[in-house]
Amino acid sequence: MSKELPPVEELTYEGAFTELETIINTLEADEQTLDEILAKFERGQALARHCAALLDQAELKTKQLSGDEIIDFELGE
Repeated sequence: MSKELPPVEELTYEGAFTELETIINTLEADEQTLDEILAKFERGQALARHCAALLDQAELKTKQLSGDEIIDFELGE
């Protein structure tokens, strides 16, 4: 990845998800060197983790705002 990319932690969910989609499309379409593939894969993994963390934070916030308690759910027998 030749151009300077912003740190993953500074991206919004939408920005991280869009970049992740771009990386996936690039990896599926282009012929690249192993080093380029590994760099993109590593960035993609970081972006995916960041998106998951942002979704978890949003879920927790909506539960807090709605007053719902976070409890474990177990299926009855």
